[in-house]
Amino acid sequence: MQLKILPGLTGPADLKALSINQLPELAAEIRHAICEQVMHTGGHFAPNLGVVELTIALHYVFDFAWDRLLFDVGHQCYPHKLLTGRYSMLPTLRKTGGMAGFPEPQESDYDLFSVGHAGTAISTAVGMARGDLLNSESFDPQDNPDGRRVVALVGDASIVNGVAMEGLNNAGTLKRQLLVVFNDNGMAIANPQGALAAYFDRIRINPAYRKVKQAAKDVVQHLPGGSMIGEMYHRMGEIAKDAIAEDAWFEKFGLLTVGPIDGHDLPTLIDMLLEVKNFDRPMVLHVHTVKGKGYRFAEGDATTFHSPKPFTVQNGSKLTSEGCKVELVSSGRSFTSAFSDALSDIMKGDDKVVTCTAAMSDGTGLTKIIKDFPERSWDTGICESHAMDMMAGLAKTGFRPFFAVYSTFLQRAFDQAFQEVALQGLAVRLCLDRAGLVGGDGAIHQGFCDISLLRVFPKSTLTAAMDEPSLRAALEFMREYEDGISCVRYPRDSVSDLFTNEDCPPFELGKARPLRIHKKPDVAILGYGVMAIEAIKAVDILDGEYRVNVYDARFAKPVDTQLIASLTQRNIPIITVEDHGLEGGFGSCVIDSCHDQGIDTSNITRLGIPMRWIYQGARTDQLEECGLDAPSIARTIRKVVDTSVAAPIITVEPKHTKAAVSSHSDITS
Repeated sequence: MQLKILPGLTGPADLKALSINQLPELAAEIRHAICEQVMHTGGHFAPNLGVVELTIALHYVFDFAWDRLLFDVGHQCYPHKLLTGRYSMLPTLRKTGGMAGFPEPQESDYDLFSVGHAGTAISTAVGMARGDLLNSESFDPQDNPDGRRVVALVGDASIVNGVAMEGLNNAGTLKRQLLVVFNDNGMAIANPQGALAAYFDRIRINPAYRKVKQAAKDVVQHLPGGSMIGEMYHRMGEIAKDAIAEDAWFEKFGLLTVGPIDGHDLPTLIDMLLEVKNFDRPMVLHVHTVKGKGYRFAEGDATTFHSPKPFTVQNGSKLTSEGCKVELVSSGRSFTSAFSDALSDIMKGDDKVVTCTAAMSDGTGLTKIIKDFPERSWDTGICESHAMDMMAGLAKTGFRPFFAVYSTFLQRAFDQAFQEVALQGLAVRLCLDRAGLVGGDGAIHQGFCDISLLRVFPKSTLTAAMDEPSLRAALEFMREYEDGISCVRYPRDSVSDLFTNEDCPPFELGKARPLRIHKKPDVAILGYGVMAIEAIKAVDILDGEYRVNVYDARFAKPVDTQLIASLTQRNIPIITVEDHGLEGGFGSCVIDSCHDQGIDTSNITRLGIPMRWIYQGARTDQLEECGLDAPSIARTIRKVVDTSVAAPIITVEPKHTKAAVSSHSDITS
C-alpha cells in the first residue's frame, strides 16, 4: 500500500486541514503502517488497530496542544503518536533510543504521562481538570470558551480497575467539563472478567439500550446541562436519540452517559465529539470498537495479537482476507511456557493448589491451566489488589494459592500483601513473570523492585529461577512453604539449556547451588536467577584467565550466610549479580546479612540495575547498558581480581549515559 497522507502529517493541524471524506483513507494508512512495523519488531497490535478512527476523531475535534488527553493502558497510543508528528520515528518503535511503545513525555508534549498500568487516566484527568480550574485555564462555555478541555481515553476493560472506580467517584463531583471516552471493545488483554464486564456485554448486544424513549428527553432536562442535551436532540435528531442513555451505569457516579456509538464511524464520531466537547459537566462517551479492526487474523484472535512477537503473513496482499496465514516468529521456549507446564503438573498432584491471574492469563501462562482446572483457577480481570486478597482468603481456608502476576503489577497489590497476607501469617505464593529488564516495553514495565518490596515482610522467602529445572524446583519448594509469603522471579526471556543435562537439586531454604567450583578461587560470583547463567557465560569469555567460583544464589531472603561467611573468611572477593535494582535488592540482602554477622563488606561488589530509568530497547541492549551482560561481567571480574582487596572504587562507562562513579564497591551502570 502506498501511503499518500500519513507521511505528510507533521501534527494535528495538518489533520484538521483534511476533509472528512479523506479520513477513512488516513485510517487505512495508519493501520497499514502499524501492521508493517509490528510485523518486524513486535509490539502492541490489536489494541492500536481498534482505536484508529477514535483517535483520528479526537484529534480532529480537540486541540491537544492546549487541551488535555490522558491515556489509560497506554498501549493504545500508536495512532496518537502517528498523528502528532512521529511517523518518521515509527521504524524505531520499542528500540533503544527510539520511539516508546507507550506515551512518553520525554518524546512529545502531546504525551502527558508515561502510562503503562491500568486505571489511572480518570484520576489524573480529574487532577488536571482541578488544576486548570485553579489556574483559571479551564474551559467554560460562557466564561472561558477558549479554556482547556480534558479528555480521558479508557479502554481494554481497565474501567473495572479499582483506581478507575475511585476516579469516577471523584469525577462526578467536578463542576466543569471532563470527557471520559470509554473505548469498549469487549476485551481486556484477554477476555474481560467479572460482573461489570458482563453488564457491558449486555449493553453491547441489546438494541433496546440504544433506543431512548421519548420520555428520556424529560429525564435529561433534570441533569446538569440538561438544556444543552435538549439542543443536541434538536440538532442531531436520531443520532442523539439513539445515543443518550436513560439508565446508564455511569450516571450512578453523576456522569451523564452518551452511547454506545460506533467507534469506527468517523462522521458520527466527529459529530458527537463536536457536541459533547462543549458540555460543561463531566460525562462519559461510550464507544464500541473492535479490537484488531481491519485485519481478520487480529480481529479473530485479539488475545494472541494483543502484543505479539514479530510475525510473518502469507498472502500479504490479502491481509484482511480469511485465507491469509500468519505465523509468529519463535525465539525458543519461554519462562512463561515453562512455568505453565510446571504449575500444571503441581496442580495435578495436589488438589489443594489453586491459582489466579489479574487479566494476564495468556501473558502469565495460565490460559491452558484455567481451561484444564476451571474450578481451581481464575482470571480476576485488571484488579491485582482484589486478586491478592482473594488468594489470602483461599489460604485462610486451607488452600495453597499461587498468584501469577507480572513483577511490575505486583506493586499494585503491595498493601494487600502486607495487610491481608503477611500480617496474617498466610502462605500466598507469588510467581513473578517479567521480572527484571523487559525489553521493548521499557521503564513502565521493568520489574526492578519486587525484592525491595517483599523482603520487608517477616517470614517472607524470596527465590529466583535460572532455568526451567530450577523453576520447577522453586515452585515445589514454595508449594510446601507455609510460614508466609514466598515468591519466585523469572524474566521475559527464553530458558537456558546450559544445565538441563545436570541434576537440579531441590531448593533448600537459604542455600545456594554451586555451579562451577575451584578449591582456591580468585573470585566468587553469586548470581541471582538468570544472572547465574550470564555469569557462567562471562567466565567462558575469560577462558581460564581466572579461577572463578559461580553459584546460583537461589535465595535473596534468606541468603546463604554460611557460604558468604566462608568466602569472606578466606578473603575471596564476592561479586553479586542481579537483574533487579541495586537499592534493596539481592546484593543489599547480602550486605545486610554480612552486617548482621559482623562480616567486613569491603570485598563485596554489587552489580544490578542502576538508580535511573532504563527505557525501551532489546533486553540484550538493556543488560549491556546496566553492565549485566556477559562481557560486562567479565570486565568486572578482571577489575575486581586485579584491584586491591581494600574496597575498590570502580568507574564504569555506561553505554547510553555519562560515566558514573560508584561507592561501597557497587557497580551501578
